[in-house]
Amino acid sequence: MPYLVGSDLPLESAGVRFRTLLAEPPILQIPGAHNGLAAAQARRAGFKALYLSGAAMSASMGLPDLGVITVDDVGFFIRQVVRASGLPVLVDGDTGYGEALNVMHMVRSFEEAGAAAVHLEDQLLPKKCGHLNDKKLADPHDMAAKVAAAAKARRHLFIIARTDAAASEGIDGAVARANLYLEAGADAIFPEALITADMFREFAARVKAPLLANMTEFGRTPFFTATEFAEMGYRMVIWPVSSLRVAAKAQALLYDAIRRDGGAHRMLDAMQTRAELYETIGYADYEALDASIVRTVVPTAMPQRTG
Repeated sequence: MPYLVGSDLPLESAGVRFRTLLAEPPILQIPGAHNGLAAAQARRAGFKALYLSGAAMSASMGLPDLGVITVDDVGFFIRQVVRASGLPVLVDGDTGYGEALNVMHMVRSFEEAGAAAVHLEDQLLPKKCGHLNDKKLADPHDMAAKVAAAAKARRHLFIIARTDAAASEGIDGAVARANLYLEAGADAIFPEALITADMFREFAARVKAPLLANMTEFGRTPFFTATEFAEMGYRMVIWPVSSLRVAAKAQALLYDAIRRDGGAHRMLDAMQTRAELYETIGYADYEALDASIVRTVVPTAMPQRTG
């Protein structure tokens, strides 16, 4: 998919398009896309919206998910994922990169980069992955002030308030926080790291708002399908780091093979071909935008050695 030009550009804002998708039953499936290529692949697979995970962005930069990346770092990822896919993108805003004024700056920066939605969490810095131990929570009223600041600053951005309170304050604490954040202006709620189907159902019964479920691997939530989350009362589900995990595992196997075999020749069956890559990124479509570029003839196979 090339750069959108002219009449190809969406007429509605990303936030409006995200809201439209959210209104379509039964549940909006939002896979993580950790870079532009992953975004293009997700779009080709038929997904209608994408997610940018703070953990995936951090890990792709070789950094831990401890709130150390910046608004500008995230803006770089937003721009490439939006450009490569043309889809509405939900972005992990961590703790908002500071207090109310910082949150407002984040909202405007994310909108300018092309984001459709953002979620903010009620942890204190240095924050941790929601499925890890001993997270430090912000005062709920301080978090509500951040949500109100985000709502005041946005033009179209869909705002999701995430609460990590279930682990330390129980379901009652998480519900109380969620309702406070809704009063402050959140459009939806993300209860993080719920550990049973009963918890998911109880939260949905007690919080009257669109809800987001997180189906991350190797965390505290057991595996549920999108259909099961919908039946439990959830309108969105993310798979935040799945694409990065698969890509990272494949890359590790490649590097092991090169080190072991002195080359990548035994890994060809595990590789995307040049033709497949060019089709995914719309190489020929880009060439068609500039008449001065001679049309590329793509090699179809590895050449055989002679002599």
